[in-house]
Amino acid sequence: MSKGKDAQACKGVLDYLNRQNRPYSAIDIFNNLHKEYGKTAVEKACETLSEEGKISKKIYGKQKVFVALQSQFPDVDDTEMKEMDQKVAILSEQVQVKQEEVRKLEGEIKGFNSSISTEEARKLTRELDHENQTLSLKIAKLKEGGNVISPQEKERVYSSRTKYVKEWRKRKRMGNDILGAILEGYPKTKKQLYEEIGVETDEDYNVAIPEI
Repeated sequence: MSKGKDAQACKGVLDYLNRQNRPYSAIDIFNNLHKEYGKTAVEKACETLSEEGKISKKIYGKQKVFVALQSQFPDVDDTEMKEMDQKVAILSEQVQVKQEEVRKLEGEIKGFNSSISTEEARKLTRELDHENQTLSLKIAKLKEGGNVISPQEKERVYSSRTKYVKEWRKRKRMGNDILGAILEGYPKTKKQLYEEIGVETDEDYNVAIPEI
């Protein structure tokens, strides 16, 4: 490596350590500088700067840690340090709150993206209710001795009923999952949420999913 590149690496490492004023290993510096300089160049720059007394080097076992010279920075009194610690604590708490809000919102978005809309769910529920009532009436008439149907037609009816009941259960479960995700970050009760967005449940109409 040329002297010019050596000097650039030294300047880059020195500026970074002075700006951050935190201890780092050579590999940390290499990564934090986005690998702008080669790994070998950064390691060499750290050693050179340390030997020239421009930065400090501390050895912990097999690891070397480099840090800016503290003598170049103004002294900070205890009061100022305490104020800074308090600010750090407050900001850390705010970051945690924001991260939790982001996590909940991401969960809601994921749920919405993978599910049908509320209006689509209502429409499908109405269709399934109508179909189920029609089939139930037809079955009741047959049990009362009504028109005899062929085994094939009977099988088709029962197969359709099973299909739609399964779909009903599936859609209801999906709807409950969506509403459950929303309720995790919703400040009010489930009843208030349902009223606010206009959700109507099977229970509201005394409707139960039939057994199959």
